[in-house]
Amino acid sequence: MSNDTPPLHRHDDSGVATLTLSRPSRFNALSEEMLGALADELERLASDEQVRCVVLAAEGRAFCAGHDLKQMRANPDKAYYQQLFARCGAVMQAIVALPVPVIARVQGLATAAGCQLVASCDLAVAARSARFAVSGINTGLFCSTPAVALSRNVSRKRAMELLFTGEFIDAEQARDWGLVNRVADDEALDRVLDELTSSICAKSAVALRTGKAMFHRQLAMPLDEAYAYAGEVMACNMLAEDVAEGIDAFIDKRRPVWRDR
Repeated sequence: MSNDTPPLHRHDDSGVATLTLSRPSRFNALSEEMLGALADELERLASDEQVRCVVLAAEGRAFCAGHDLKQMRANPDKAYYQQLFARCGAVMQAIVALPVPVIARVQGLATAAGCQLVASCDLAVAARSARFAVSGINTGLFCSTPAVALSRNVSRKRAMELLFTGEFIDAEQARDWGLVNRVADDEALDRVLDELTSSICAKSAVALRTGKAMFHRQLAMPLDEAYAYAGEVMACNMLAEDVAEGIDAFIDKRRPVWRDR
């Protein structure tokens, strides 16, 4: 594949923006170029009010094999590594900060920072053949930055097991542990993904954007602060035109017609 080929492609359809990692020969590794492309596209998506949902997908046999190890070895410098991991962390945080839900469409392998990418998404749908690992420990490198996202998805002991062993888990185990939401037969992956995106896109854009921002913010709060904050958010949300329409539609036993459709 030519180095001039974009590492990332975007496709929009009916409110769903799909970002596809497009370096299958490198197992869609998070190279400097891939991270830069992701950062640029996420910045554009953050201000795109036509988008209701974002899908993060990939080409080839792997979803994402983590950082580009060859590129990292070619730059044996602490300042370089600090910049690289900071850039990767900024991309993961941009996914969380995006106003709309982000869904990982996982096929093949999702390892190390690739597993971190799945964990950073709000939702994940995996092919039954998908496999997950944070395997840096096998090369003498503890997956410290992937641990941040992983530990916010699965229980502490399960996160520790993955981090200290580097062993793979399959899609069913990933669902059981809380890393993915739905598992589909490989040939049905897109159908199951479409069912999820269609369900989300049918909802009020105001509710989606309000809810995602609230959910992530309250996670860092003590319980009393979280309830106070959530109550204020709900009070403000109640004043939205979509809520009035939604309640009236429920009372009238009809489908709501959202203002922002």
